[in-house]
Amino acid sequence: MQWIDSTLLFIGSLTASTLSSIAGGGAGLLQFPLLIFLGLPFSIALSTHKIATVAMGLGAAISHFKSGKLNLPLMVYLILAGSLGVILGANLVIRLESDTGELMLGVLILLLGCYSRIKPTLGQNEQAIHRDILGWLLGGIMLLIIGILNGSLTAGSGLVVTLFLVRWFGFSYKQAVALTLICVGLFWNGIGAIAITHAGAIPHWPWVPILLVASFCGGWLGAFLTQRLPNHVIKRAFELLTFAVGFKLIIGVF
Repeated sequence: MQWIDSTLLFIGSLTASTLSSIAGGGAGLLQFPLLIFLGLPFSIALSTHKIATVAMGLGAAISHFKSGKLNLPLMVYLILAGSLGVILGANLVIRLESDTGELMLGVLILLLGCYSRIKPTLGQNEQAIHRDILGWLLGGIMLLIIGILNGSLTAGSGLVVTLFLVRWFGFSYKQAVALTLICVGLFWNGIGAIAITHAGAIPHWPWVPILLVASFCGGWLGAFLTQRLPNHVIKRAFELLTFAVGFKLIIGVF
């Protein structure tokens, strides 16, 4: 049975990471429930999943950095803005019931998907907005709040960051996905994995190597495809994954 579990882990993580890397979030849609299905308690599955998504972010980062189109000061801003929220959220998940939060996040993600769907031109081209001092300040506060969701819940916060970058700062979907995969997938989730482990949720280490390899490969493959796909395809992938993640979170509560 051990090799069957290992095969399921690899295929599920590779698929989840590839789709997430294209859409800008949602790896937990497949990976986290799979860890629960294979017998891990909630908090241990969450810490194990966080470590795996760091590998996905690393794979995506390597692919995107080679393109030479990333804005390093902007990445530092996104990382710092959400880091405190991630640490707060990681400590909250050990102490609080997650059902209410996951229900609210599921509804929010569904609404985000619907909003993107009814705005056909959203994120198709970059339109620099809210990039003044007040805009960066308010944006940082919102990213802090999203960071709390990232640290405490299982899936979907990356999708929220992606649409936030598109709607608030005017990035294209392609730009927003690249920033989300690196800043959230690599750094936020890395900080979250450390924080939740420090808070008492020790990852299931025997499965970590399989998840790391699969997530890294999926992150790299998704980023490779994203650089070659048009914005409207990435937008559609984002919308499909928001609907899937939103329904999954809501149904999981009941």
